[in-house]
Amino acid sequence: MCRTGGDSALRLHRRVVVHLVAGLLRARGHQVVPVFDAMQAFMFAVRPPAPDGVILDINMPGGTGIEALKRLKSSLNTALILVIILSGSTDAEMPQKVKTLGADEFLRKPVDQGALFAALDKVLPRR
Repeated sequence: MCRTGGDSALRLHRRVVVHLVAGLLRARGHQVVPVFDAMQAFMFAVRPPAPDGVILDINMPGGTGIEALKRLKSSLNTALILVIILSGSTDAEMPQKVKTLGADEFLRKPVDQGALFAALDKVLPRR
């Protein structure tokens, strides 16, 4: 039996989800910069060139996706970046809450590939 500390399985799960979503996006021709916490997401977004969009999970280490969303939308440099929120939350009010805070789309986990691509097609500029 192997014992690990605290939330290692949860961290592994988050990394797996990030890499799976990144792989799906790359397969569709998107350039992807995977980040693993809310602070990294914000820091990458403020660096030039600004991304076309950011996909945030509600439950992220280093702050929540909601905190990152608030920071992105309150900065003049990042307010226009498109944001898609992912969540495993069963809170029926969560989609409206994040849209009120400025999110462009809300998707429930597990992420449905078709729904992800439809959300991207809806919010990202055509190339």
